Amino acid sequence: MTSSHADCRYCLQSLRGRKYALRDENAYCVPCYDSLYANLCEECKQPIQCSSKDLAYKGRHWHEGCFKCAKCSRSLVEKPFAAKDEVLLCTECYSDEYSSKCFHCQKTIMPGSRKMEFKGSSWHESCFVCQYCRQPLGTKPLITKDNENYCVPCFEKQFAHHCYSCKKVITSGGVTCHDQPWHKECFVCAGCKIQLYGQSFISKDEYPYCVDCFSKLYAKKCATCKKPITALGSAKYISFEERQWHGECFNCAKCSVSLVGREFITRQDDILCHECGSA
Repeated sequence: MTSSHADCRYCLQSLRGRKYALRDENAYCVPCYDSLYANLCEECKQPIQCSSKDLAYKGRHWHEGCFKCAKCSRSLVEKPFAAKDEVLLCTECYSDEYSSKCFHCQKTIMPGSRKMEFKGSSWHESCFVCQYCRQPLGTKPLITKDNENYCVPCFEKQFAHHCYSCKKVITSGGVTCHDQPWHKECFVCAGCKIQLYGQSFISKDEYPYCVDCFSKLYAKKCATCKKPITALGSAKYISFEERQWHGECFNCAKCSVSLVGREFITRQDDILCHECGSA
């Protein structure tokens, strides 16, 4: 600007007809002002004269032509940029160097965009969705299977075991019987309803029974001792003409000798060894 002040504050030379700069209401000729107050450019280390545009960021200064990306050298004037370790980068270069890659689409998550983090990986918000229903997961509870995320309802619908008894989801533990899953608390005797987890049981028609109930309801009775014949009792039993015996009960009715593996004779409801039957 042309001076209405008489003299330069520093060199005291006349400012009439000359350009000058003001600082704290004092006038300086351009050479004096630049030597006293011009900022040094971060890029070229030369003074930024008062006739040049001074671009400032966090207390540092650049000539307009020096304000550019440190990697690709594109001008950052009136462009978005980011700083890393005091180095200025355009958003594209910053993303290539430092931004996270989306675990789902493998594309860069641009600075300033919202990202979701889970188990040490990052996602675009739009990519962080349930694999089945495609609804955003956000901060909802989720379950991961084979590197894919599912909301809890979809995971239960697709993968979770449902109790054979109550049909509800088994979230932990459980019991398997005939390839069917059960809650521990649902795995009870179909007869008396006592819990069978950790207990001996016998299954029939895909339902479990305690030994007592099964014996009362289904087990055949020994023709001699009248007690049930079960798989939990003697390993051997004998069957003849719709009657059954425990192996240890299959004895001659007269002399009590064991008839297992021997010839025998029946007389009415009795079984006899050959000697007793022939007497």
